[in-house]
Amino acid sequence: IVEVEARSLPMELNEKGGVDNNGFVQNEVFDDKETDTGGQEEMPKTCSVDVDPMAVEETVLKPYAGMPKEVLLKFSSQARYRVTREILFWLIIAASLSLVGATIAIIALSPKCLDWWQAGPVYRIYPRSFKDSNMDGNGDLKGIQEKLDHMTYLNIKTIWITSFFKSPLKDLGYGAEDFYDIDPIFGSMRDFENLIAAIHDKGLKVIMDFIPNHTSDKHRWFQLSRNRTGKYTDYYVWQDCMQAAGSVIPPNNWVSVFGSSSWQFDDVRKQCYFHQFGKEQPDLNFRNPAVQQEIHDILKFWLSKGVDGFSFSSVKFLLEATHLRDEPPVNKSQNGESITAYSQLYHDYTTTQVGLHDMIRSFRQTMNEFSREPGRYRFMGSDDDEKEDIEATMMYYGTPFIQEADFPFNFNLINLKNLSGNSIFEAVDLWMKNMPAGKWPNWAVGSPNAARISTRLGKEYINVMNMLLLTLPGTPVTYYGEEIGMENIASENVSEERVNSDPVATFPGKSPMQWDGKVNAGFTEGNSSWLPVNSDYESVNVEIQRAWSNSTLGVYRALSSLRNSELPLNRGWMCYLWNDSNVFVYVRELDGLHRVFMMVLNFGQESTIDLKAIVPDLPSEAVVRLSTHFSNTGKAVNTKRIKTEMGEGLVLEYKTAKPVHTMEAFQGKCFVAEKACYSRALNLLYANC
Repeated sequence: IVEVEARSLPMELNEKGGVDNNGFVQNEVFDDKETDTGGQEEMPKTCSVDVDPMAVEETVLKPYAGMPKEVLLKFSSQARYRVTREILFWLIIAASLSLVGATIAIIALSPKCLDWWQAGPVYRIYPRSFKDSNMDGNGDLKGIQEKLDHMTYLNIKTIWITSFFKSPLKDLGYGAEDFYDIDPIFGSMRDFENLIAAIHDKGLKVIMDFIPNHTSDKHRWFQLSRNRTGKYTDYYVWQDCMQAAGSVIPPNNWVSVFGSSSWQFDDVRKQCYFHQFGKEQPDLNFRNPAVQQEIHDILKFWLSKGVDGFSFSSVKFLLEATHLRDEPPVNKSQNGESITAYSQLYHDYTTTQVGLHDMIRSFRQTMNEFSREPGRYRFMGSDDDEKEDIEATMMYYGTPFIQEADFPFNFNLINLKNLSGNSIFEAVDLWMKNMPAGKWPNWAVGSPNAARISTRLGKEYINVMNMLLLTLPGTPVTYYGEEIGMENIASENVSEERVNSDPVATFPGKSPMQWDGKVNAGFTEGNSSWLPVNSDYESVNVEIQRAWSNSTLGVYRALSSLRNSELPLNRGWMCYLWNDSNVFVYVRELDGLHRVFMMVLNFGQESTIDLKAIVPDLPSEAVVRLSTHFSNTGKAVNTKRIKTEMGEGLVLEYKTAKPVHTMEAFQGKCFVAEKACYSRALNLLYANC
């Protein structure tokens, strides 16, 4: 046996043809340094060691940690490594392509997501009556900000604020004195900016009223126009008037919406100006391009402030015929001099003139300029109530190729002349069967210009009307106070001073919001409010109803929560099943989802109906998912005998593999907007059913 020092072994192996292991290079360098150090004793002499060449070869062929590139390449070229590597490579490629393909397929097949203005209820506020923050008796913008939690409690998605421009407050404040400023009664521009920020912080959106048709006679434009100053000379519609026996003879028989001639003589300009509404609200001349540009600039100003959309009011009045012919009377035998009411004429020359919709499309284009940022689509609604001409109303949707309003606001349910299951069906069907394909419906049951539901229809119907509103397809619009069943105030409670300051504001449906049972219903901490609070405020208010689950507020909140959580109520089919003098029955379904919601709403007297006879494929039982009488919720009902009391509403739920909209007997009675289908396997929606 030959004794060999360990540090001489690598050198000897190298001489024998062994392979350098670069993983030990540092140690070799260290050893070299030790070897080269002068003054140390010489390295011991090495001895030859017999090594089996086959053993060396076997050692070389085994991979080891830290092997150099040259050795690694020898192994990588071997079949067992190369094939494995190629299999893994192609598996990764295939998986990547599959993932990309699946993503593209999901995007291509997925239905369009509902936009923010489609996703939930809109809450309409008359700001002067909502909440007073500074004790002056008038609601204001800070007051709205204080009560934003109320909106989130109701599952509201959008707040619609009626006009708050600087104004003499004639006609709800729509005759603006300055389109670029806030009326001091509501606060300041800083208050508005803070309100917008607070609304957005809560994930809500805000739209505001805008009436471009006219201004106040106090507006700077009108003062310059009446003095024939520069470009403002033709900002309004002026015509020469004849004078005889000390009275003014207008250019024609046109009558204003509020009655009497729509022409008013101006002592400064010595001409008559045209006004479709009050004489304090002169109409702008929209045939003047400079006026059109002014309106676009106003829109851009508020959009840049963060407003999410507009409700354009009274747009059908924007243009008048230039020939100034007399409008034809409804009663041809009536003496022309006796015509003083708006309803006595056909308004062929003062509404919906040629070029009107081109102008509305131009407004839409301005809105679109601010809609390019993801998630910041700007909504456009039109607030024209064409009561007798549904086709004219539908024109505001635009065409399949040219968009106008996202929807014209629908007041069919407000304009009901009588209440019954049949009249409700007719109001709903009138809109749905005339709405252009692919468009989105909307519904309202209250408005600043109408009596409240409790007064108009009766207290017993407030809950069932809210159930109708929140279960129909489309966007529901709730007027403030309807969620607690507020009633009109008695008109004799409105003082003469208030009547003179705001004629339309005397509508008793604009009384202060009833927040609690304290003095002035929690609307103001001041001594009085601008309009009297309803005398029932101690029992009808938000605070007391939040503590009572079966209250009107409790029913409203339960309905809005159900609507938000159930796909069929969001974007599914609606099919009419039955209507008579007492009840209106319809279902909401979604392709691929076997759960169906059936609404049985009573707008008349107590009724019992056999729905199994009307739809033989209905299951024999359904469960009450929600009732206006909370005690019935969760009960099972026999579909052969569904009983409802006066003003009662039921949301029934059942399962079926044969939805109503696929039944031949109900073709033509079913409607869908933003169609989508549900895949139970993938738990997602897709477009092509």
